Amino acid sequence: MATLQSCSGDFVLGMDLGTTSVKVVLLEAQSNRVTDSRSFPTNSDISCTTDTHAKEQDPALIIAALDQCMDALPKDKLKKVKCIGVCGQMHGIVLWKSKSGCEWLGKDEIIRFIPKDVSQLITWQDGRCSADFLSSIPKPDSHLSVATGFGCATIFWYMKHRPEFLSDFSDAGTIQDYVVSMLGGLDKCVMTGQNAASWGYFNTTTNQWNTQILKDAGFPVHLLPVVVESGAVAGYTSSEWYGIPAHTPVGAALGDFQCSVYSCMTDKGDAVLNMSTSAQLTFGMPAEFSPPSSPDTLCPVAYFPYLHGSYLAVAASLNGGNVMATFVRMLDSWMKEFALEVNESRIYSQLIQSALAQPNTDLTVTPTLLGERHDPTTSASVSQISPSNLSLGHMTRAVCRGIIENLATMMPPQSMQASGVRCIIGSGSALSCNPVLQQEVERVFPFPVVYGKDVDSAVGVAMVFNDQT
Repeated sequence: MATLQSCSGDFVLGMDLGTTSVKVVLLEAQSNRVTDSRSFPTNSDISCTTDTHAKEQDPALIIAALDQCMDALPKDKLKKVKCIGVCGQMHGIVLWKSKSGCEWLGKDEIIRFIPKDVSQLITWQDGRCSADFLSSIPKPDSHLSVATGFGCATIFWYMKHRPEFLSDFSDAGTIQDYVVSMLGGLDKCVMTGQNAASWGYFNTTTNQWNTQILKDAGFPVHLLPVVVESGAVAGYTSSEWYGIPAHTPVGAALGDFQCSVYSCMTDKGDAVLNMSTSAQLTFGMPAEFSPPSSPDTLCPVAYFPYLHGSYLAVAASLNGGNVMATFVRMLDSWMKEFALEVNESRIYSQLIQSALAQPNTDLTVTPTLLGERHDPTTSASVSQISPSNLSLGHMTRAVCRGIIENLATMMPPQSMQASGVRCIIGSGSALSCNPVLQQEVERVFPFPVVYGKDVDSAVGVAMVFNDQT
């Protein structure tokens, strides 16, 4: 597979095909600065009346949102794009016929493609693979477990319940792999290890699918994409596209999580704490690190393939900004029972003010309202309650402290120090808007914390391919 040589052009196009929206950016190659950015919601969810556990999206609506984004970018700059980087939602699967996966259209000097012989996108949120079903399929040769919503697990589900569905297609990939295949006119889908690992049944050490295990189970291995190195070029645009010249390099698609980290991790000693609805704390493992040979379902830290054979250590908590949001909604519902109407934003603002005036508390909140992936049965609790610590300030301080201390139990500061972490980059809406959470991060973790660098997958993928030249 080709690598990206020095290409003429002033801009790199980065795109992120997310779960709810599509975002594209133009990155000026010389300055590594974003000059233009557009984002549109996909509104692509398909309601499935036959199975409430199904979570599917319409690829045509995702591509329509991508078209909106592209149409809004400056045409003069698109003509100067030297490379296209694509990332998106991981784990999910879309299938297509390789020779007729899309149709190219030209109108008003704009050339674009629309999906043709393509399945629905079965997303990472799909819940059809029950625990019983997952226990019935082969164990993977990988350090990563297989879960419902993972591409290979979904194929196993269709093999059992709707085998005729699979026979209609010759290719499969994530939605970002599909876009790369269509732009490059590829005969066979290619996939990086980042996305392959998210499908399951992929060994990141050998960089290979568990082909024999899958064959022995009757799995249609012809649907598996060809695996290429993360950062490699998958192909070249087979046509002009929104003014971007034909024969422009298209990078093999990357994972949105890895690209979000790349957008703000500027040094090997950086860890990235991103807190919006949920929370993720991640850092790069030393070059010599090799993951364990099999999954440890009780371990709160997962190791995701990154770039150049390296790994990211990731503690992904299900409990982040959503805990504070639940606290606010609880107070709101209590006040409504007293026939009092207070705006939620005012409640939130008062909670922050009260907690800032209460710098310490002996009240303890365990904030795991949603459990955790490594401990799904755990629940939230409040303890050490006394008459003197029942104020809003104490409670809010304890909630914020609990959120951060929960992350620290998943990824202890000592292990981060041992791995060479020297600084934390704090990002995400829940963290940037909450000075109490920021104080708790600085109290719990013995590193300087830098705020204001928001993670952005579309920017990250553009940076990856700009740095390859």
